Amino acid sequence: MNIRNIWKHFKTITYHKILVMQGCFKIGLYKQGILHDLSKYSPSEFWVGVKYYQGTQSPNNAEREALGYSSAWLHHKGRNKHHPEYWYDPMSRNPMPVIPYKYIVEMICDNLAAGIVYNGKRWRNDTQLKYWNSRKDNMPLNEKNKSMVTEVFTQVSINGIEKTITKSNLKRLYKKYCE
Repeated sequence: MNIRNIWKHFKTITYHKILVMQGCFKIGLYKQGILHDLSKYSPSEFWVGVKYYQGTQSPNNAEREALGYSSAWLHHKGRNKHHPEYWYDPMSRNPMPVIPYKYIVEMICDNLAAGIVYNGKRWRNDTQLKYWNSRKDNMPLNEKNKSMVTEVFTQVSINGIEKTITKSNLKRLYKKYCE
């Protein structure tokens, strides 16, 4: 384990958390902003993150490549309601329910923050839309939520984060696509 990765990983997850917090606070989701991703600081997620730290993508991807699965991701998704996998239950009548507003909006802030953190200066307004479009078909997410998220990232690609990530706009889009 590279000892410098302890500080680098801590800085990366903390910067990400701060960006998500700023997004959540902007739209009045203070609890989501404060509690976002606290499990990343738990030993079962943090030390895996240190071991597989690269700085350009989630360490969970590197752990998956090495082991065939990610123990940190399995721990994380089961404790954080802003991940669609938290809600996915393939054995139920409704395996992908509509995710409540506060969690889908936290997910949007989370995705934007991850894009900014891992892309750095290469991040552009269309970065998240391109990434989202490459992944959404394989994501266990209700089609209503997918439509909303696609619309949000499309708006970000055209208008930027500041104009798109507003309480009134996100409420309007949730009502349009998810209710």
